[in-house]
Amino acid sequence: MLSRSIRRVVLGTAFFLGIIGVTMAAPAPYVPLHGNPDGTYRIDPQHTNVFFTIGHVGIAPFTGRFDAVSGTYTFDEQDPRRDRVDISIPAASINTNFALRNQDLRGAAFFYVKKYPKITFIGRKFVPTGKDTGRLYGELSLRGVTRPVVFKVREIGAGEVGYLPKPWGGYLSGFVATTTIHRSEFGMDAYLPEGLSNVVRIKVEVEGVKQG
Repeated sequence: MLSRSIRRVVLGTAFFLGIIGVTMAAPAPYVPLHGNPDGTYRIDPQHTNVFFTIGHVGIAPFTGRFDAVSGTYTFDEQDPRRDRVDISIPAASINTNFALRNQDLRGAAFFYVKKYPKITFIGRKFVPTGKDTGRLYGELSLRGVTRPVVFKVREIGAGEVGYLPKPWGGYLSGFVATTTIHRSEFGMDAYLPEGLSNVVRIKVEVEGVKQG
């Protein structure tokens, strides 16, 4: 009896909604903004992520991150020679979701944060490879060693986002950049070759606020 009563209520409600013309509208699709990304931007640390992935004991990849990042970037679509990136990361902000491992990674065998507190990347040249892609050439400084690195860059979106409050709102742009390094080239050879891979994949998801 209860199921029949529920069925009558459901059918009756559907019939009533059909009569008055009520329809359930689908939500608008999420789409990137396609404004002009040109300009100088301050990196938004709350919407920028720096991830690294390393092979663990020959079994599986392991991904960690850095919880703090700051810097600026300039993008000029018409004259890529003016493009420049300046990023700084406190090495102690490394986070692998395990306090004991974080402490080990901050030590002398790995990032040695007491002696080398900052990781920096200076991008000096951008070469477009497509409408929204390119290669960013620069220097990565890690553990007191500076080496050339090339990031593959993909533009995600750009445009005015007026509904976000300061310091997040305004004219924004966003990019995803990836590269691969060999950690031994930066003096980080602990647990090679069996424990941890030498190859480290880096992914940076950058969102910036355009400066006036």
